[in-house]
Amino acid sequence: MPSTNRRPAYNRRYSGTSAYYTDGSAARAVNPQTQPVRRVRKVRRAKPRYVEAERTASVSMNLPLTMLLIVAVAAALFIGYRYLCLKSSLDMHMNTIKSLETRLDTLQTENDALDKSIDTSIDLNHVYNVAINELGMVHVGQDNIIRYDKTESEYVRQYEDIPDAD
Repeated sequence: MPSTNRRPAYNRRYSGTSAYYTDGSAARAVNPQTQPVRRVRKVRRAKPRYVEAERTASVSMNLPLTMLLIVAVAAALFIGYRYLCLKSSLDMHMNTIKSLETRLDTLQTENDALDKSIDTSIDLNHVYNVAINELGMVHVGQDNIIRYDKTESEYVRQYEDIPDAD
């Protein structure tokens, strides 16, 4: 048991009185125990909590506070409504973009397939034979290339006369 420097509670109650008294030559006799003085506290009657809550609620809710609360609720509802409208619009646009991307992919696939079929349908040997035999075309040689210098501008106009190369 831990030791403390405190006196026990029963010693504190009677610390101001002496427990024994002397009466002549007789042996000591024990004083009758005196009862500790008990203070009677006034018991406060507890008010019901709902009465106190009603009183504070009725005092604290005045017209400016009520108006502020109404404005705050209206603003929150408006912001929520606008958010839902924007979210709905954004979702609709995203779905439209997805459908357009799907359509674009389909069209690109079809275009690539048509391009491939066109490339495979052309017989380059037949084109070469028609160009040389029927149309009289010849391969390019050094004598067919004409070079000239043009100083006016850096590009050639389509319908401009080409100067003679002498």
